[in-house]
This record gives sequence, C-alpha cells and structure tokens, in this order.
Amino acid sequence: MKKLLAISIAAILLTGCASTSVNYVDPTGVDTTSIDFNSTDLQTTTQKMIDEMLSSKAIYRITANKELPILFFSGIKNETNEHINTKMLENTVSTRLINSGNFQFTDMSQVKNVKEQIDYQNYSGMVDQNDAVKMGQQVGAKYMMYGSIANINASNSSQQSNFFLITLKLMDVQKGVIIWQGEKQIRKI
Repeated sequence: MKKLLAISIAAILLTGCASTSVNYVDPTGVDTTSIDFNSTDLQTTTQKMIDEMLSSKAIYRITANKELPILFFSGIKNETNEHINTKMLENTVSTRLINSGNFQFTDMSQVKNVKEQIDYQNYSGMVDQNDAVKMGQQVGAKYMMYGSIANINASNSSQQSNFFLITLKLMDVQKGVIIWQGEKQIRKI
C-alpha cells in the first residue's frame, strides 16, 4: 500500500513538472483559432476605424487649426454574449489617435491619483512651492469618445457563424452632438 502511494505521488509530481513548449508568433498574424472576437479582429477593427476617422471631413474641421483637440474615453460597452476585454480596444484606439499627432487625451481613471499628488505638493510642506503644480490648471476635454461592440450568433446543423458590429462615436461635449461615427462589421464562420 505504501509503495503504491509512493508511486502515485511520484507520478503526480513528475506530471506536474512536465515541460511545456511555448512558441512566439507574429502578433499581427491572422488568428483563425475560433469564431470568437480575437486579436486579429481587434487589430483590423481599430486600424480601419482610426484610418477612416483621421481621413474624415469632420475630423479635418476640428484639427485644421493645428490646435490639438482634447478627448476623453467614456468606454466601449460590451453588448456581446462573450467576454471581450474592451479596455484593450480603448487603449489601442487612444494609442493610435495620440500617436497620430492630431489628438490629446485626458485620463479620467487617474483623476483621483492626480488630485492626491497635487494635494501632496501643495499642502504637505514637503515640496518647494515654486515647483508645486497648482490646482485648477488642467484643461477640460472638448470631445468624448465612446462606443459599443455587439454580436449575433447563428448556427445550423453543419455550421456556426458569429457576426460582430463595432461602433465608435465622437461627441462634442459642449454641444452634445456626435461629430463623427464609424463602424466595422466582422462575420466569422
């Protein structure tokens, strides 16, 4: 009995220590592993939508005077029946827009941290007041970017398909009007 127990424990330990093989592949390569939303969809969607946005007449009008419009990202709502990391979509979109040299973003998720730092600099007595960042000097975002991703699943006895609709909108915060909207459709079988 003890011998059988020792063999069982050794087998479990050896199985747990088995090496796994990891292969690195081109992150921009086409991923055909499933009909779910994947890295290829994220990359092609954001590239197409941002390219269309940057070449639109509406965006030309707000960037023509060489003053960089300030945006904030309100979020991308996941309306699908699967888990999609919408923060990855938001980060990819904002990175491409910032790196285009045409936009600046405020990061609403960091407001609390920025306020804590400004309070520390101004009220702790630890920072030379000539170097302290002053309260009330930030700029407000003039535009809000937001969007959604939705899907429709369909199947029959021989095939499954998944249709995705990704929508992005840019709203003028003061006027409350949408000045640009783009969408990308993906169908996978």
